[in-house]
Amino acid sequence: MPRDTSPRGFRTREEDCSGRRGKKDYSRTDRAHDNGYERDSDRRRDKDGDDRRSRHNDYRRRDDRRDRDRDSRRPNRERDREGRDDHDRPSRPNRERDRESRDDHDRPSRRRSRDLVVSSRRSASPKRPSSIQPSARPRSSSRSKSPPPVDKAKPNFANSGLLAAETNAVKLTDGTSTILKYNEPPEARKPTLGWRLYVFKGSEQVELLHIHRQSAYLIGRDRTVTDILIEHPSCSKQHAVIQHRQVMEKDEFGASKSKNKPFIIDLESTNSTHVNDEAIPTSRFYELKAGDVIKFGLSNREYVLLHDDAT
Repeated sequence: MPRDTSPRGFRTREEDCSGRRGKKDYSRTDRAHDNGYERDSDRRRDKDGDDRRSRHNDYRRRDDRRDRDRDSRRPNRERDREGRDDHDRPSRPNRERDRESRDDHDRPSRRRSRDLVVSSRRSASPKRPSSIQPSARPRSSSRSKSPPPVDKAKPNFANSGLLAAETNAVKLTDGTSTILKYNEPPEARKPTLGWRLYVFKGSEQVELLHIHRQSAYLIGRDRTVTDILIEHPSCSKQHAVIQHRQVMEKDEFGASKSKNKPFIIDLESTNSTHVNDEAIPTSRFYELKAGDVIKFGLSNREYVLLHDDAT
């Protein structure tokens, strides 16, 4: 009798089916049913696997999209940073340019101060005796000779005006002095004609002045220095001067000869000098002719100029 090798408690498929169906044979319909069940379970298992796989693929796509977005954002940030850097970079060259311009502006002043220091040191150092002085060496022509430093403390020999003021000063009896505003020119000459001034106040002649005895006549309100006194308050202390000068003239044949003529000069008076009702320029000689009418300041007095030969 053959030995039963199947484990105890376990039955084969045919035994199980025969047992369930009342010890009948396992029919074809049952086998087809079992095969359909297995196919459904396999199909279900495949579908679950496909769902799991598609879910996994969705997750992977989402992660790839997130990584792509992150990578696309990085270049934008780097571009923004580079743009900010490029915007900030031009300020550095501008600062360097400003620094260089300041240095160029300060260089001449530094050189000047250095030259002054060197010149002061040279002037302060004592001179060497001629026996100790080093022998002169020939200098190369390639070196350009620098200009000598300018010494600002040089003596000034220009006219200060003090000597002229001392010469023009007129000392008075009370110890004070008055400085004259006018000096006679080199061509001053005493006139050869008898020039006179007829003084009129309105239609009445009040005075006759002879102005041929000297070369110049100072007119003004200062009694101590003037030759012709004018007491009107609108006139200056030293108002004007009538000056006789020797001038050269050409005759009808072209020959030049000297002739003495009267001139008047206004000494920068407050209310000016008028000749024939016209104000004359200040500090310039104005030629006078016979018959001219002179007025000083706002005074109503008229000074008519005539000479002996005038008709």
